[in-house]
Amino acid sequence: MDTVRVDLGARSYDVRIGPGLLAGAGDQIAPLLARPRVAVLTDETVAGLHLEGLRAALGARGIAAPALALPAGEGTKSWAHLARATEWLLDRQVERRDVVVALGGGVIGDLGGFAAAILRRGVRFVQIPTTLLAQVDSSVGGKTGINTAQGKNLVGAFHQPSLVLCDTAVLETLPGRDFRAGYGEVVKYGLLGDAGFFDWLEGHGPRLTADEGLRRRAVRRSVEMKAGIVARDETETGERALLNLGHTFCHALEAATGYSDRLLHGEGVAIGCALAFDLSARLGLCAQEEPSRVRAHLRAMGMKADLSDIPGDLPDADALLALMAQDKKVQDGRLRFILARGIGRAFVADDVPPDRVRALVAEALAAR
Repeated sequence: MDTVRVDLGARSYDVRIGPGLLAGAGDQIAPLLARPRVAVLTDETVAGLHLEGLRAALGARGIAAPALALPAGEGTKSWAHLARATEWLLDRQVERRDVVVALGGGVIGDLGGFAAAILRRGVRFVQIPTTLLAQVDSSVGGKTGINTAQGKNLVGAFHQPSLVLCDTAVLETLPGRDFRAGYGEVVKYGLLGDAGFFDWLEGHGPRLTADEGLRRRAVRRSVEMKAGIVARDETETGERALLNLGHTFCHALEAATGYSDRLLHGEGVAIGCALAFDLSARLGLCAQEEPSRVRAHLRAMGMKADLSDIPGDLPDADALLALMAQDKKVQDGRLRFILARGIGRAFVADDVPPDRVRALVAEALAAR
């Protein structure tokens, strides 16, 4: 087991990474409990695969674990399911000293963490992420929330977990598409701040699904990078915005596709990263070869890399820009993009001419 510490003073916590952590969850969680019970939020797909294993692990330590399984999918990050989860937790008489366990991918982690944040003005929670995307990104850092008709993650709270358990063996149950989507967040870390990690991924990325040791190394390095950034900028007043590389494009595309299976979040991140490097090259910030290198690696991993890879119709360029205008990074009505001076050299830009963005999006749409 590897351990990465998220250093936030009195609210610091461990991210533990390795195979078999789900089976040992009782031993890991028991020290946090004031009484021998937790409340588990999960989704129907994950429940069928892992809920009984978690209950057995907790039961071995005498810990009761009532569970609510919500529908799988991005659509669950909604007001309706937040209300359902919160009411269920209240019906279970969850107290402020209790612990909510979020067992699942990013959707359950985000919604479960938000429910814990608002329940009795703040209940502790533990993340047990079961997808690659959640292990390397959404389970770490305390961002919780839901989507609305206006955009993605526009309602939420910063609420740090008490513990994160990343069982890398669980990733073997992921469908190939979900693993590749999660890889979109892994490669993002190399692109934004560690060129050496990107080099390593170019050499080892295709073997991650088959090699647990490589998989654990990729998860650990991703978590190390995020933990360091979160410790320095917990509430995204500066450096933490770099973690949004590719996300301004991604969130607009997710809204345009109705938060559906047409485009998974990590797929949108990968396309968004490629577009961000395109935009950077057009603005003369990085070499023209850099976007090609990014896309070549995404293609080598079997991932989506262009708007043409998204099935079905998309809105026109003006409509996509209007969706981008709802992004949380907008300040004083101006879009802020994460651009790059090269692989591993991302920065925040708030002076990107809208007409250059529109031209890029229009050309990408025309190539569909």
